[in-house]
Amino acid sequence: MQTTLEPTKVPTSDISLPTSQKLRIVIVGHVDHGKSTLIGRLFHDTNSLPEGKVEQIRKASELEGMEFEFAFLLDALLEEQAQNITIDTTQLPFRTDKREYVIIDAPGHKEFLKNMVTGAASADAAILLIDANEGIQEQSKRHAYLLSLLGIRQIVVAVNKMDLVGYRQERFEKVRADYTEFLGKLGIVPQHFVPMSAKLGLNITTASPELAWHKGPAILEALEQFQISAPPDDLPLRFVLQDIYRFDERRILAGRIETGSLQVGQEIVFWPDGKSSRVKSIEEWNAPEPPTSALVGESVAITLEEQIFVERGDIGSAPDHGPAEGREIQASLFWLQNDPLPLNVPFTLKLGTQSVEARLVEITRVLDSSTLEPLAGNPGIIHKNEVADVRIRARKPIAFDRHDRISETGRFVIVTGKRIGGGGIIREAEYQDEKRLAGATENLTWTVSPVTRELRAENFGHRGAVLWLTGLSGSGKSTLATGLEYHLHRRGIFSYILDGDNLRHGLCANLGFSAEDRSENIRRAGETARLMAEAGLVVICSLISPFRADRDNVRKICQRDGIPFAEVFINAPLDVCESRDPRGLYKKARSGEIKEFTGITSPYEAPLAPELELRTAEHTLDNTLLDLTHFAVDLSRIPEPQIDEELARGGGI
Repeated sequence: MQTTLEPTKVPTSDISLPTSQKLRIVIVGHVDHGKSTLIGRLFHDTNSLPEGKVEQIRKASELEGMEFEFAFLLDALLEEQAQNITIDTTQLPFRTDKREYVIIDAPGHKEFLKNMVTGAASADAAILLIDANEGIQEQSKRHAYLLSLLGIRQIVVAVNKMDLVGYRQERFEKVRADYTEFLGKLGIVPQHFVPMSAKLGLNITTASPELAWHKGPAILEALEQFQISAPPDDLPLRFVLQDIYRFDERRILAGRIETGSLQVGQEIVFWPDGKSSRVKSIEEWNAPEPPTSALVGESVAITLEEQIFVERGDIGSAPDHGPAEGREIQASLFWLQNDPLPLNVPFTLKLGTQSVEARLVEITRVLDSSTLEPLAGNPGIIHKNEVADVRIRARKPIAFDRHDRISETGRFVIVTGKRIGGGGIIREAEYQDEKRLAGATENLTWTVSPVTRELRAENFGHRGAVLWLTGLSGSGKSTLATGLEYHLHRRGIFSYILDGDNLRHGLCANLGFSAEDRSENIRRAGETARLMAEAGLVVICSLISPFRADRDNVRKICQRDGIPFAEVFINAPLDVCESRDPRGLYKKARSGEIKEFTGITSPYEAPLAPELELRTAEHTLDNTLLDLTHFAVDLSRIPEPQIDEELARGGGI
């Protein structure tokens, strides 16, 4: 039978349907199983091609001495799209009289996984394509697993090239039985298996006599039975921040509403930090009146009543229905890169618009991607095309959801270098609303230990204290702090350094360098120092801490609980600090690479009455360190018992 150019075509309407009535389809299949030909057929047989396009391609084929192929139609459509903007996932529209469709065409696995995060591959339905002659291949199984990661449940399995097996029903039934068994392991139940021939146009739009034994629908008839996914506006709000802009005095937060909705006046909490404010306005360019609400799927810009520090990647939610947050996620991962993924090697984790360094810290099991059976042995590495259950630890806290709860913020990709290595879904997450026990914070009580501060001091031979070293970058804080810790250790004084940079790797990793975040950074450091001093340590805090109010607040935190506190001003002129500049930070600040840099583009408020001032530009390191050590030893010394002078005069003791 020859290639048919004029099969039965479905009528189409000239009226464009609303976007909400478009069914988004992804078509996946092993290479050479006929995906391009099927897409070309769907466009041709639904009259969705530009006028004269078929004739143009047919004549070009004749000039090249080639047989016309419907796959050439897809190539022509892709070439036209490429003249606009290059994107990883192409979206091709076609329509029938019932509704419009969008075919999501990703060139390969990696692009498919990448767009899981952005939502570009969020399809309502899928066509899994299998060659009747070749049968189920490795890629057929891997594509199925990727669909399970995306949570797509409306699936048609198209058994193509039935003409090559003589339209035999038994061959079709064999493919259906084998693939049904495999898909069952993934929890996928296809709505239809359809025998077809994309090249000959059989069972594409209507039933074909060559396949009369098939009593089910043709491909297009099956698609028209599917439901368009309802917008997830009934789910909790997830407003994913893409960028922050400054106009005049306003800070405008731009992002996309993945689920839920937003209203002016609504309280919104941004994660993973948990800072909250209220929506002051929803911005819209050249709108006659600013909108008062925004719905799921919209990319919007908002302003807040109270300015708080937020950044790209943060996720906004309603107060009582926030995402999970933390540094670790339990996930199922599909690995695609040739180089295997081992434990404890850093990579970039991308989730929504969040991008953070992370690493694999545990592989609980690895599955064979062909059989989905667990591999024997103790897994310590994931190889190409393997599926694994893993635990991932990020360098700083991130916000996320369980995939089965909110898929848009429950899936991720992994990037190594500049290449996409794999992707996955989050299986477990602890939510604040689920962890919240009866009673709020006012019902919390402080647990008092029988081991008192005095007992700890008696055991250590010294008392706990906080030395707060403040000064410009390059003034010598870190050098003096490490030297002091060494000398205290040699004297048998238990001590520990809280360094500003170290804190920003963990406890304060989610904070930036705005005035608000600097204050929060100092507050956290102060509370941590107080707890450590309560345990009996001499805590050496080495932080720029540029604002007097923040340092005074730490002093109050310590004094409130009777912790000895001393502010130590490491004083060096700006030009001296800049000449030292071991990490080149001042140079970067001068060139504009670093914003909000203390001493250059952000102020430093020197202490007015520090307990100790050390001028590091005027004295040697040894002399300066000796002065600091003597001061610290005195601060940590247990005071002599106070003698009541009246009792002493009266001979009472």
